[in-house]
Amino acid sequence: MNTKEQPIIVGLDIGTTKVVAIAGRKNEFGKLEILGFGRAESTGVSHGVVMNIEQCIRSIEQAIDKCIQSNPNLQIKEVYVGIAGQHIKSLQTRGDRVRSRTDEEINKEDIDLLVRDQYKTYIPAGDQIIDIVPQEFTVDNTPSVLDPIGMSGVKIGANFHIITGDRNAIRNIKRCVDKSQLITRDLVLQPLASAAAVMNDEDLEAGVAIVDIGGGTTDMAVFYDGILKHTAVIPYAGVNITNDIRNGLGVLRAQAEQMKVQFGTALAEEANANAYITIPGLRGLPPKEISVKNLAHIIQARMQEILDYVVYHLKQIDLDKRLYGGIILTGGGAQLKHIIQLTEYVTGLGARIGLPNEHLAGGHNDAMMNPMYSTCIGLILRGYHDFENGRMRFIGEGGNYMHISEEQMKPVVTEMKQQAAEVEEEEDTEASEAAQQKQQRRNEKMKSLFDGLKGKFMSFFEEVEDQEIE
Repeated sequence: MNTKEQPIIVGLDIGTTKVVAIAGRKNEFGKLEILGFGRAESTGVSHGVVMNIEQCIRSIEQAIDKCIQSNPNLQIKEVYVGIAGQHIKSLQTRGDRVRSRTDEEINKEDIDLLVRDQYKTYIPAGDQIIDIVPQEFTVDNTPSVLDPIGMSGVKIGANFHIITGDRNAIRNIKRCVDKSQLITRDLVLQPLASAAAVMNDEDLEAGVAIVDIGGGTTDMAVFYDGILKHTAVIPYAGVNITNDIRNGLGVLRAQAEQMKVQFGTALAEEANANAYITIPGLRGLPPKEISVKNLAHIIQARMQEILDYVVYHLKQIDLDKRLYGGIILTGGGAQLKHIIQLTEYVTGLGARIGLPNEHLAGGHNDAMMNPMYSTCIGLILRGYHDFENGRMRFIGEGGNYMHISEEQMKPVVTEMKQQAAEVEEEEDTEASEAAQQKQQRRNEKMKSLFDGLKGKFMSFFEEVEDQEIE
């Protein structure tokens, strides 16, 4: 594998408490090398939903600027963006397609057409499909086929996990990225991105629940028998714990956050009953003594509520006793002391911390070995998945998804190159003209070129029309 041929892919994690931008590229061993890192405090986002466009844009720009400062050779134009929020929902559906070329073996195009058909699935008005994940295929009468490519058959079908979200919430995220002078290459559900970063093939086979405890939401993805079974977004996370501490102990938000990080524990019985934290008094008031035990009780109460939701979702799909790989905790909230013990106590399953090092190259920055960066590294891996499968997937006008295969792109790219070369050649023969006129003419000709190709380019896509309730 030649590293020069590998693209640099950027993941952008727009969270409630932080915005992180990480640039990475795969090396010759297929491992991810981190080329740039930027982090900024997130403003304008609450529980995964954009509440203030201008503030969110500033946070994105700060994170991207810091990423470029960490490596001045970087040029960042396209990003893979994570999405979460209470508006995220999922549903199961079934799709079948009769093939027109039955004498040929099943190929990637057949799969892509089957997936594209699912974008016609009925979803509530105001919602939009974010992702469609095939679970298991059938070829004619052969069930439970994991990869049908290369097989022969007339009818191909699959069970699908469809992830939807509020159309306006999705548009607001895209608008923030657009106004930051970036192109949204794809929106990826955050728990799926985190899962890609912390999971390996053994976990997939054994069955695991990825629980990503972030700032504003706790994201969940459940895998069993090698396939995605369930996704969920729980609207409680680190910010709720901080607010509980602030209200319960009567301290400032910044003090509550610092106490949570420095002295917090998820298991009250492990806290030292004789330990106290001294908080400076406000405006001449005497200092306040905070019991570490009381702090732990507040944290445990909220963490237990979050884990009760995890158990509820597992029971919904009848996997609360059958996940032999247990629960993988990731996200910033996974750094709480004794979080593993509390998780095992509440769920009755084994638990461990998931670090995003499964796919990272050796010798990378130790700062990356932090569960809070799992989503962002997973976004880069999603980008490589699309690249290696010969797929380009991005969001078009109106927030609709478009899929282009590598084969479909070849004639368009060839024609673009030929016509661009003709424009350049024509310019060379007119070198005597003034530079300003030359540049203006070049811009007009290039615009004409792209406008002419737009029709051919757009003919590959099936626009997903807004669904209305009669």
